[in-house]
Amino acid sequence: MQLVLLTALGVGGATVLGALLGFIFKRFSHTFSDIVLSFAAGVMLAAAVIGLIMPSLEYGGDWGLLITVTGIFVGALCLNLIDKLVPHLHKMVASPDEEEHHNKNLGKVLLFVMAIAIHNLPEGIAAGVGFGAGDTAGALIIAGGIALQNIPEGMVIIGPMLAAGVKPHKTLLIAMMTGVVEVVGTLIGYFAVSIASAVLPFALAFAGGTMLYVISDEMIPETHAHGHQRGATYALLVGFCLMLATDVLLG
Repeated sequence: MQLVLLTALGVGGATVLGALLGFIFKRFSHTFSDIVLSFAAGVMLAAAVIGLIMPSLEYGGDWGLLITVTGIFVGALCLNLIDKLVPHLHKMVASPDEEEHHNKNLGKVLLFVMAIAIHNLPEGIAAGVGFGAGDTAGALIIAGGIALQNIPEGMVIIGPMLAAGVKPHKTLLIAMMTGVVEVVGTLIGYFAVSIASAVLPFALAFAGGTMLYVISDEMIPETHAHGHQRGATYALLVGFCLMLATDVLLG
């Protein structure tokens, strides 16, 4: 339990780290952002497949394939519903011009921050489910991938809020709250699976589906929108292979 709590704090704290970097650099190049985000996407892709979807098939028994496929689609559909209620992250930060446009309206900026917070909940649940399954190594890989994604995500939050007139200390507090959401999600995922082991295969697949949705719908489009798609593609492959090697070595 102590490891779960420390990991949850680490995952949520990555958003705060990104926010602090956002204060330091204010603006950072699309090249840097795309490479880091693509690397994180590769890590998350490997973590979703190796740490969540494959164990779901294993624990599901005779009905493993049906449970896993159902869980993946239910997880994706849940995030699809969330995206209909809040803005897509890649649409909110697609270009500097759009960023300046959104900064003119504080309400839209706060809506953008709320979108990040809402997306953080299922990501936290995915990390918690991994621990609930008893696969500590796999859970740490999943949490590491999510934490890597949270750093540039935290950096993105700062600029728009400062430009919209939010005071620096309030900006940092809001960024911290988006990280707290992920901590809560991690604990929810862990306790839900620990209490009801019967839902473990579905929960693993559900968490995997949410991660696949975020990678395909949010991360890859964002990293391929600024002319750096070749470097982004290789960064994704590096992240995926790194996690693949980590899994083999830890296994």
